[in-house]
This record gives sequence, C-alpha cells and structure tokens, in this order.
Amino acid sequence: MGQTSRVSAIAWTAAGSLAAWLWLLLCQGFFWRTDVRLPHRTRPDRWPSVCVVVPARDEAAVLPASLPSLLAQDYPGHAEIFLIDDGSSDGTGELARELARRHGGLPLNVDSPGEPPAGWTGKLWAVRHGIGLARARDPEYLLLTDADIAHAPDSLRELVAAARTGGFDAVSLMARLRVESLWERLVVPAFVYFFAQLYPFRRIGKKGTRTAAAAGGCVLLSAETAVRARIPDAIRHAVIDDVALARAVKGGGGHIWLGLAERVDSVRPYPRLRDLWAMVSRSAYAQLRHNPLLLTGTVAGLALVYLVPPLAVVAGLAATDTVTAVVGGLAWLVMTGTYVPMLRYYRQPLWLAPLLPFTAFLYLLMTVDSAVQHYRGRGAAWKGRTYTRPDAVPDEG
Repeated sequence: MGQTSRVSAIAWTAAGSLAAWLWLLLCQGFFWRTDVRLPHRTRPDRWPSVCVVVPARDEAAVLPASLPSLLAQDYPGHAEIFLIDDGSSDGTGELARELARRHGGLPLNVDSPGEPPAGWTGKLWAVRHGIGLARARDPEYLLLTDADIAHAPDSLRELVAAARTGGFDAVSLMARLRVESLWERLVVPAFVYFFAQLYPFRRIGKKGTRTAAAAGGCVLLSAETAVRARIPDAIRHAVIDDVALARAVKGGGGHIWLGLAERVDSVRPYPRLRDLWAMVSRSAYAQLRHNPLLLTGTVAGLALVYLVPPLAVVAGLAATDTVTAVVGGLAWLVMTGTYVPMLRYYRQPLWLAPLLPFTAFLYLLMTVDSAVQHYRGRGAAWKGRTYTRPDAVPDEG
C-alpha cells in the first residue's frame, strides 16, 4: 500500500507538470516560437541623427571583433559613436582609438566618466556619461549597445527604419550569443529560452500589456523618450537595467518592441561552466527581488516543471507504473518540443532538446548560489568592481 501510495503521488505530480506545460505551450504568449524578428519597416523620407553609446570596461579582448562593425555602419543619416571607457586597466580606450584610426568609418569619441557615485552601477554611470555627451549633438535616437556586440553593416539602418515605421519609442534586439564550447551549447540557448518564457516577446510589443523587457546589448531608444523617462537616472538602482529601462519606457506610455536578432551577435566567450555560472548567478537572486519566498517558489516551480517529468518516467518504469511513466513522458515531450525552435535558431543539434531538464537543474543551482552569495554579504563582482548593495548589482556587459 505504501509503495502504491508513493507511486500515485508521483503520478499526480507528473500530471501537474503536464498541466503546467500545456498551459505554457498555449497560454504564455507562444514564448517558444522564434519568429519574432525585426518588424516590417520602410525607408523613411529623412534619416534621423543617431548617437551610439558604448559602455566599456576592460573590453580589449572583444573590441577588435565588435567595434569595427559599428564603425562600418552603412547609415544614410548622421551617426556618431561615444565609447565610454569605464576605468579600464587593459587599454580599452586606446585600443578603441587605434581601431578607429585603422578602420575609419563613423566618428568615434572616447571618454571616461570616473568612478561611479554610490547607488550607481558602473555600466549605468558610463551610459549616463555617454548620453550626456551625445545630447550636445541633439540626436533623435540613441543606440545603447554593449562592447561585445557585433553588428551587421545595415544594423543601425534597419533598427531606425523599424522604429520609424512602427512608431516605437524603443526597439531592442536579443543578440545571438556565442555557442561554441560544450557548456555554451548546453546553457546559452536555454538562457534565451528562459528569458522568453518570463517575458514573451509577442506581449512586449503590444500596447496595453504590462509585459516589458529589453536586451541591454542592443537598444535603439528615442532621445525624447529617454528624457521623458529619465533614462538612465530613473533606473540607476535597478539590478537588471535592460528590463528596468523597458519598464520605465512602457510605464510612461511608450511603445516598445523586443525580438530575436538575425545579424547582431555577441562575441563574448563563455568557454567554461564557471564563466556561465558567474554570468547567471550574478543577478539571478536580484531577479527575485532578494525575496526568500520568491526563491522558494522559483525552486519549487523549476523542480515541478523541468525535473519532475524525467523523474516520473524513471520512477514509473522502475515501479512498472504505466500511468506515471506515460504522463511524465508526455510532459517531457512537450518540454522538448518547445525547446526545439530555440535550438534551431542557434543552429544546434536537436539531441540537446531532451537534455533541457539537466540544464534547468543547473539554472536552479545557479539561482540558489546567487541567494547564498547575497546572504554571505559578498555582493556581486564584475571586472574587478564589487557591488554589495542589493540595488547595485552589475548587469552583464
């Protein structure tokens, strides 16, 4: 009787997981689809002026692969780049000037903001400094892009055309992250998959919805909107600045859009598991607002949705409980099917799809580790700068 009761409990839990997956499949904004790309756009009659702001701290390793792509932008209007060297110790600023001398292209300005005051992350302080310099040119748009992002030659032109055509105050592209090492293949596509699950792209672009998010590596923002929303001052305490930026713009009545990029790529490598672990755990608990109850609920939710299906299959087969095995298998199958489009987008082998529970377990551990580091008072470290305040954790970039 005890064994039967235990198996029955597993079967009911597996049924709950299957129900959750059916809801996610049909009711969570079709988050699993990867067809939300740059929206319809037409060539504007007049190309507005744009200033590109690039915060950079110790980025000498990636600048040769990214900065030339910005310098080479084929943009019909006036465009200018402001690279803000945030206290680098590896010669980032001088390398940027050398790349500009070597490649030519758009005008490049390199400046430094000094150390950020209390309450500011280094990246946002650098962005603020860059926007301040850019405003002297009175641009109509600002392109906020990270130092590790490589753009196709027509990237700026297509972003501006999309913003103009759709009447968007902010257009953001989720850059395609690097997937070369084994750990990158296992973790990176899932990172974007989980992000889309939390912030379904289709809902972000609809007026009247509360869902708001952006991808900090590539955000085209109306300069007028930036002033109205007080960007970045209004979000200087935000832990995850790209989502906070989108919320500030949308909360003020702005129209935003976020989708997957086709030719905007991150060149930053994360070859080892510990590199990816640091990237995720740095802000995972901040995403939960440093709330133990939200942490508990998240861990339980991850376990129910991602870990229960394969465990139910194993338990059902071991106990010759067909119902448990079938229900768990169906939940696992739906999970696998929703992950396939993201793997195709990243041009990865489909045999990785059934391994999503393992990857989700890694993310669960990263989230718990993020909370442990928070309560140990270690704060978050990013490129030699440590942040101890909960509202001053650095975002990636």
